[in-house]
Amino acid sequence: MAILPILRYPDPRLRQPCRAVETFDARLAQLADDLAATMRAAPGIGITAAHVGILERLTVIELDGPASLRVYVNPHVEWFSPERQRHAEGSVSMPGVTDEVERPARIRLAYRDLSGASHTEEADSLLSVCLQHEIDQLDGIFWIDRLSRLKRERIVKKFRKLDA
Repeated sequence: MAILPILRYPDPRLRQPCRAVETFDARLAQLADDLAATMRAAPGIGITAAHVGILERLTVIELDGPASLRVYVNPHVEWFSPERQRHAEGSVSMPGVTDEVERPARIRLAYRDLSGASHTEEADSLLSVCLQHEIDQLDGIFWIDRLSRLKRERIVKKFRKLDA
């Protein structure tokens, strides 16, 4: 497993939608392994291929240690609950800053695994937040886009000071 360089905000590739994965092979499995290693080193609990400049719909999430690693290929949300929740979010591409983002409390998503098999899953709590956050990234929506203009400007200013 290799630790890949992570794009830093405001790299324009972080706002580009990712293309669907069409080939399920050893290269894809290796990329998932490399993303897991990169996420752990960052550190983070989720990362997409877009965070390392590879514009493919692949994300890995790990909420409870290495045994909990989840890999999602071509994920998309099929249903959002009407109930909402607020949770602190940040990004491996913008380390050191977080803010609360409001999102649907539960989702149902469809995705493929590394072998190409289709799955449907429901998620709530932190997993729901992480999946929505990472799927947004795959769609070219950076997490701060979910904040008000004022909060977004404050976060960017704070990050620029930290990153200087």
